[in-house]
Amino acid sequence: MPPHPAPPQPLVHPYPTVVLANGERPAHAVALGQLRGAATIVCCDGAAQSLLQLGMTPTYIVGDMDSLSPALRQRFADRIYHESEQESNDLTKAIRLCRAKGLRSATILGATGKREDHTLGNISLLAGYADELSVQMLTGYGALHVASGHGTFASFAGQQVSLFCLSAEARITTGNLRYPLHDSPLPALWMGTLNESQGDTFSLRCTGKVVVFREYPAG
Repeated sequence: MPPHPAPPQPLVHPYPTVVLANGERPAHAVALGQLRGAATIVCCDGAAQSLLQLGMTPTYIVGDMDSLSPALRQRFADRIYHESEQESNDLTKAIRLCRAKGLRSATILGATGKREDHTLGNISLLAGYADELSVQMLTGYGALHVASGHGTFASFAGQQVSLFCLSAEARITTGNLRYPLHDSPLPALWMGTLNESQGDTFSLRCTGKVVVFREYPAG
């Protein structure tokens, strides 16, 4: 008897750990719900200030501390992990701390907005993070996940879907998207953008790793 197919991956996983980067402060209800429901909040450096403005306090603060005020350094001295090396950004340092603390999954917030170079850099790092733990990134507009192999995604008719290949060997076959792909490479980042779901699920079969963006439902 063939194995039962895996259930569609939901738009958002209720992970208990949130990593808050120092980009655009979470404002969408989906992102804020993840933040307010988190058991552990790891702040990237100056993101601690944004968290305080939302009425919450960090569990850990990690980074080179170049954007954390002296007052907050003193206030949260018991939970600061100062990493001065410049070979990785603060978001990567936060993911490393999650692994060191034995955390197995994380929702990344505040990783987009503000400077475009930071946004592109943070999204491009998702595939590497997925080798370390289960991870999702939520923005003001939708959710990003890393796909590999074969999977089905929960969706809705008309949902905007974009696919980004982060490795040269990646090839993609899709099911139930408006613009189908058949063992197709996407050598330029724009080539998989602005697709559209045709129903309550869509499927991907891919080699290599692909970042999948799905927009939030309206309202």
